[in-house]
Amino acid sequence: MAYKWDSSLETGHEMIDKQHKQLVAALNNLLEACRNGTGKEELAKTLDFMTGYTIKHFADEEKLQKQYQYPDYLIHKQYHDDFKIVVGDLANQLLEEGPTDELVSLVNTSIGEWLLNHIKGDDFRMAAYVKAKTR
Repeated sequence: MAYKWDSSLETGHEMIDKQHKQLVAALNNLLEACRNGTGKEELAKTLDFMTGYTIKHFADEEKLQKQYQYPDYLIHKQYHDDFKIVVGDLANQLLEEGPTDELVSLVNTSIGEWLLNHIKGDDFRMAAYVKAKTR
């Protein structure tokens, strides 16, 4: 089942929402590839993108948090750091074991679920804080 981008995922911050859309699109590309029987082939591309793009996205978010002195910055940063480890572990598993159906499923669930939960919780709180500070 594809991840649907809708208003429930919009933080109201243009840069953050644009970047989140790209992360969701990457997961949906992997899901589409699975439906077409090419999920294993798409897996490395997805993990490469997630590894690089989350570093950029998290750095952008963290810069914003520092700029506006977000009080939960350290906690939010720790969530980002933990997630980078998860993505790195998945990438290492791909290198060690090769693409498997189980790994494709694990990437879809672990990255997808974390991302949606993080957006709807931590990122919403952070974006609301930044919005209030810019008024």
